[in-house]
Amino acid sequence: MKITFLALIASPLFLVPAQKVVWQKDIKSNTQDFLSQVTTTLDQQYLITGSSIQSSKQTESKQKNGYDFHLVKLNQQGEEVWEKYFSGQNHDFLSATVNTQEGGFLLSGTSYSGKSLDKKEDSKGGSDLWLIKINEFGEEQWQKTLGTASDEEARAVIQTTDLGYFVAGNVQNSAKGFGSKDIWIIRLDKTGKQTSELILGGKGLDEVEKMIPTKDGGALLGMYSRSTTGGSKKTENFGEGDYWIVKLTKDGKVEWEKNFGGKADDHLRTLALTSTGYIIGGESRSERSGNKTTGIEEGTDLWLIALNERGEELWQKSYNFKNRDVLMGMSVISGKQEAGGGKLSTDNSTLSTKGILLGGYTQAEGRIESDDETFWMLYLDQEGKEEWRKHVKGESRKKEERLSDIKLNRDGSIILAGTSAEELGKENWKIVKLGDGQIDQLIEKQDIRVYPNPVSDYTYVEIGYEFKEADILLYDMSGKLLQQTKTKNKVTKINTQPLIQGAYLVTIKTDTNKTANAKIIKK
Repeated sequence: MKITFLALIASPLFLVPAQKVVWQKDIKSNTQDFLSQVTTTLDQQYLITGSSIQSSKQTESKQKNGYDFHLVKLNQQGEEVWEKYFSGQNHDFLSATVNTQEGGFLLSGTSYSGKSLDKKEDSKGGSDLWLIKINEFGEEQWQKTLGTASDEEARAVIQTTDLGYFVAGNVQNSAKGFGSKDIWIIRLDKTGKQTSELILGGKGLDEVEKMIPTKDGGALLGMYSRSTTGGSKKTENFGEGDYWIVKLTKDGKVEWEKNFGGKADDHLRTLALTSTGYIIGGESRSERSGNKTTGIEEGTDLWLIALNERGEELWQKSYNFKNRDVLMGMSVISGKQEAGGGKLSTDNSTLSTKGILLGGYTQAEGRIESDDETFWMLYLDQEGKEEWRKHVKGESRKKEERLSDIKLNRDGSIILAGTSAEELGKENWKIVKLGDGQIDQLIEKQDIRVYPNPVSDYTYVEIGYEFKEADILLYDMSGKLLQQTKTKNKVTKINTQPLIQGAYLVTIKTDTNKTANAKIIKK
């Protein structure tokens, strides 16, 4: 295990213990590959998704050498489990992925392809949304092509509490739209059947950047707006570009909307759910103006706003790395951790926010600094006060590194995923897993956790102890041993299909002589 010492400058100044680089995975490429997201699975593995040109296609003469959906699944040790491509005849870009409560994934991307290769439906005209539902092994279960005669691009997808989905994208010059670019939201049931749609926009350009599920089964949309009121937009911009926030009900109807911005350009990037409402964040070039109450230091600043569940402001703060600062991801640390991979737990109302972890990168604007184009992390308390900041080089660093996503794991470790290149046009995917002592102390851990519970076909057993190897034992209530599984993973999937309805006992025994028990109910 390699230990990397990372520099810290914070106020007040204090020394931060070194972070451990648990592992780094580099996925090599000879083309300009795009990494869009890292998705944490229910069993704490990682699905890395983006768009690549397959190396085998580069030597083929046929006209199918465009970008394809590219997926790589890594286990908890950073080792490759499987790699998949989904291809059409033309360019296909994978934008967003959500892990489903049944253990698979829904992929949402933009397709310029007609019916060809892996794509089973014709183009609707221009570019379309291409949705592919896969199981945990990357095997396709169903797919849909959604679109009109206009150009659509996929941006976000979430699963709802009824196991359906909200899919969000942008549509240009739509016959049903209001401006040059609008937001298109489609509601699907769990089989992929469309149940409703909604177009949001004002008299100008609006783009959706992020969507998250809300506690009530609805969705929160974060958009970059360059629109005036009109169309569906009821709130006026304060400047060149604003944060535009829309809360949807579980039926896909607008519940409320808010605009935040100063006189210049403010670009929303990400959203997160907190115990009291939401955090919205992005980059700002605005001085104090409009409803922006924080100033700007240099280039672009990071601008965060905390809202309650009605969209009313609780606080706002700005942060600066002295150049063009780009915010790419955000994770909230809570008193009770969620059930895994962003899936909302049933007792979310009892969560208490402890802190906020931000991730991004910085680009030079006129000045060259040693930490330009380097992954960074910024940690804030629940009120937005900066606690520390760190640049993350991992085991190695190239000239140009741009973070795409950051995820906080329930054990306190952190996954950072982005691109790394010596030269533009040859971007490798770089995934770094960090162990962070400070964040680890904030995470509430249980000796054993079993979810879902009650169970049907399978359950996940999570071990809170530190160990190298452990046994997971499954007993019936008479004490008869039914299953024994050896594991080196913190989270292990257990097959419960053979069990009849009733109660069972799960016991863990580690090589460090730790034991714990949990009861499960088979439905």
